[in-house]
Amino acid sequence: MRISSKGDYGLRAVFDLAQHYGQGPIQSEEIAQRQGIPANYLNQLLITMRRAGLIESLRGPQGGHMLARNPAEITLLEVLNALEGPLLPTAEPTREGMTPTLPGDHALINDLWGELRGRIEQMLAKISLEDLCQRKRERPGSLMYYI
Repeated sequence: MRISSKGDYGLRAVFDLAQHYGQGPIQSEEIAQRQGIPANYLNQLLITMRRAGLIESLRGPQGGHMLARNPAEITLLEVLNALEGPLLPTAEPTREGMTPTLPGDHALINDLWGELRGRIEQMLAKISLEDLCQRKRERPGSLMYYI
């Protein structure tokens, strides 16, 4: 399994939106600057996440982007699936003219990949964007502002 820059940057972007949830639309330039994401690439990712129903976008000078739902309702699995697709293949790749002579070995390894995929998806499904925000608040050196 490999998470591409698409998955990494996209997750950083929605994490940024989660941290500003309820504050109105956030402009993509602000997200790009805070998270160190190239602005043009970020805009492509935001379109993908809007189409997946994770974020909403408003046009105009007061426009920007915001989460479509509460951060507690959006899991990391949902975000990564929207950006990356399945994290591990669900079916074995076909190779022309290649048939395993030990199909039991082949099935055992495929079962292993299925188990690994299940565990990864289970873990990611348990972690919400709100959980990430909470982890950040609990980190030493995190500043808390109260008004």
